[in-house]
Amino acid sequence: MPKIMEMPGEERPRERLWRHGAASLRTAELLAILLRTGIQGKSAIALADELFVKYSSLNELCRASAHELAKIKGLGPTKAIQLKAAFELGARLAKTQASQHPVECAEDVLQLLGEELRQLPCETMRILTLTAKLRLIAMEQISSGILNETTVHPREIFRAAIAHNAAYFILVHNHPSGDPSPSQADIAFTAQLREAAKLMQINFQDHVILGVESTAHPAYFSFRENGYL
Repeated sequence: MPKIMEMPGEERPRERLWRHGAASLRTAELLAILLRTGIQGKSAIALADELFVKYSSLNELCRASAHELAKIKGLGPTKAIQLKAAFELGARLAKTQASQHPVECAEDVLQLLGEELRQLPCETMRILTLTAKLRLIAMEQISSGILNETTVHPREIFRAAIAHNAAYFILVHNHPSGDPSPSQADIAFTAQLREAAKLMQINFQDHVILGVESTAHPAYFSFRENGYL
């Protein structure tokens, strides 16, 4: 593959983006713009293509740490940092846009947190506290790491809901494997919270597990949509 500077002007990624918009470029070409340069005998586009071969998808690539990316020949710390900054900006933009609307269903939760949580290498649990009109009050991290009865206790969840005077709350956690199917522990914990929420008279709107959409499974699992709440 020729170097980008050896390509005809109208075929170069930056020029095509300027003329036709970012949507006209392949994902690898967008990455090449961030990388700016390749290495001896390999263009930035070829280097970007190799990243997709190594990580298999953009989702897997964005979950790689800066230190891991920096070890790849042709990247180094500077390019690794540029990539991580771009991924984080995308996640923050998605969160900002989603937070401007009521959080009414699991699809809204996916729009709010999907981009951020899919980058995490470990399970993380968040609570979304909501007003009576399902507007977001606050979002708090409850736990990070292996989620089980020893790391997450209902009192931590209700503490956050009470502190924010929430009318509703949504529990959210991710499955780094990409498969959002609930475990038996997830099901049992949700049932425990459901009964506790009735006693506390706080509406348990949903428990959403976020993953990555594939041909084998959807991008999320909603306990409410599946009849558990």
